[in-house]
Amino acid sequence: MSSTPRASAPGLSTSSPLRPLEGTRLLVLRNYVTYKSAWKLFLTGFLEPVFYLFSIGIGVGKLIHAFELNGHSIPYAEFVAPGMLAASAFNGALMDSTFNVFFKLRYEHLYDQMLATPLTTGDIARGEIIWGQLRGASYSVAFLVVMWAMGLVHSWWALLAFPATLLIGFAFSAVCMGLTTWMTSWQDFDKITLVQLPLFLFSGTFFPVTAFHGVLRWIVEATPLYRGVVLCRELTTGVLSWESGVSVVYLVAMGVAGLIVVRRRLDALLLT
Repeated sequence: MSSTPRASAPGLSTSSPLRPLEGTRLLVLRNYVTYKSAWKLFLTGFLEPVFYLFSIGIGVGKLIHAFELNGHSIPYAEFVAPGMLAASAFNGALMDSTFNVFFKLRYEHLYDQMLATPLTTGDIARGEIIWGQLRGASYSVAFLVVMWAMGLVHSWWALLAFPATLLIGFAFSAVCMGLTTWMTSWQDFDKITLVQLPLFLFSGTFFPVTAFHGVLRWIVEATPLYRGVVLCRELTTGVLSWESGVSVVYLVAMGVAGLIVVRRRLDALLLT
């Protein structure tokens, strides 16, 4: 294991004490510097939900006139677009907190090298989660601009949709990074896909949750992406209900729980 600080964040000395959260800031800065030349990765993450919006929201929307949301009728494109907004934050956070974290942890041993500096496992956990959150949010803010340009936003509440995507990114980054610490091979990522696709398709993204009945509907309503979709949809349409409050509490609790698990798992993997 290397004891050199070459993998640490820019400007970090192995002997200098760190101010609170300084290590977290430096790790986020390191990721920014690393990805700055790989901006095309962010472009592809933004285009995917845009293509879904054009093909399904606009194309299928020609066949489906409107859906009802909390007693208000909204066009199908306006129904689908917020779902894509939440899904873009979800996908960005998931990709960065699984594949990239796994490579750094198991193959590059980057975190071992970081711990040779004043960085702690808490800094690593917070830094990677915040970066995954920001990556998902970068997709979402660009998508939100597309929604506005297409006339799919009609409420000032939509200004809170961006903070909502940050919350979605935080929740999924934390939980996905925690789950990644238990993975031992690239084959384990088949399990990620097995969960990612059903969440994307059946979280109220393309059709109302009322299509489900009984226990199945309860299960869907308990999934994290559904909570994110509900939050983004109610904010962008301005049709708010108590469900938005439930979604905020749910996602905050999910993110905090994930952060605690990541910290403990990194302690167990890197400090023993």
